[in-house]
Amino acid sequence: MKNTISKSLLASISLLLGACASGPRYGGNVTYVDPKTVEQTANQYSQSDISRAAEAMVSKLLQSPVIANSKEVVRIQVTGVKNLTAEYINTSNITAQIENKLIESGRVRFAGSTGDMQAATDAVRMQSQSGLYDSKKAAQVGRMAPAQYRLDGNLTSMTQ
Repeated sequence: MKNTISKSLLASISLLLGACASGPRYGGNVTYVDPKTVEQTANQYSQSDISRAAEAMVSKLLQSPVIANSKEVVRIQVTGVKNLTAEYINTSNITAQIENKLIESGRVRFAGSTGDMQAATDAVRMQSQSGLYDSKKAAQVGRMAPAQYRLDGNLTSMTQ
């Protein structure tokens, strides 16, 4: 009797674990979604929303007179996009997408952010004052090109 119960218990556990074992490792179906496709499955921000927003923002920025009419490459300091919504959104992702699209345009270069500035200042001081580097090849204090403009933004949501 004990042997029959233990065999049926073992069979039940095996069936239960087998039912849970699905997915790519166990032969389940996996599909990949193109990030440029429009997802209309929820009322929350999706990757396609972020990509479309970044493309729209960059398009408008490149058409602005400051960039469109400039004879030189415009230097911008990006402070990042802030999330003012009630949901979690990876704002570093949208900021990176905006930066990449602006760089690809060839019309914009980036000056370091305030956080980057301290590291850049320390590197210039180390090169010019430590005596470790050839003074003719070292970065010089006062030779950094400043940003001409600052770019920041906010993500907001409207609820009805």
